[in-house]
Amino acid sequence: MKILVLGASGATGKLVLKRLLDKRIETKIIVRDPSKISDSHRNCGFLECITGNITGLEHYEFLSLVSGCDGVISCLGHNITLKGVFGEPKMLVTDTLKKICEAIVTNGQERTKLVLMNTTANRNNGIGEKYGLPDRVVLSLLYRLLPPQRDNVEAASFLVSEVGSGNPKIEWVVVRPDTLVDDENESEYEIHSSPARSPVFKAGKTSRINVSSFMVSLLFDEKLWERWKFQMPVIYNKN
Repeated sequence: MKILVLGASGATGKLVLKRLLDKRIETKIIVRDPSKISDSHRNCGFLECITGNITGLEHYEFLSLVSGCDGVISCLGHNITLKGVFGEPKMLVTDTLKKICEAIVTNGQERTKLVLMNTTANRNNGIGEKYGLPDRVVLSLLYRLLPPQRDNVEAASFLVSEVGSGNPKIEWVVVRPDTLVDDENESEYEIHSSPARSPVFKAGKTSRINVSSFMVSLLFDEKLWERWKFQMPVIYNKN
């Protein structure tokens, strides 16, 4: 099995990468600066590290990127800086996801599992999920004012509405952590079909390392995958 990781140099992506390589899984990544990947990972023998900017790839390069990969984990996101939030590319996650899916379909593999890291600030409209009025007001404003929020919403919406559950080439799961925190060690976590609390006014916490654990487990635990495919599970740290 070979896995493509997008956003592998980011805070959560690095943990996903480490977990895959610790399991001796063949892994492919694309990064602008390979020095952000540790020497031990780059030289481990299981990693194919491509130098490049994913926003500048042509279709044939996306075909090469997904070629031979049985799964894709996307941890792409925007840097929390003024330029990262309001600069280009404003639709980094959505645009990349569309090109990845197009390449997967063109390549013609029997099935590719795709896991997208998202946020509890995004409702699952596919199941008619309802948030309270205060949450809806705040999230509506964020959607209009903050490009990263709009990007997260549109990326998940693309999978739910356009890829759907009838595409024989792509199966997907959108993982929604609540407020992300950095913990050194993995801890117990719980998975819900929908948010169990207000994502704005009573947000919970989710360790990045727990998110990485769940996303990787989805790819290799077939029962877990069957439980959550075509859904948008929410992950919280337990207690």
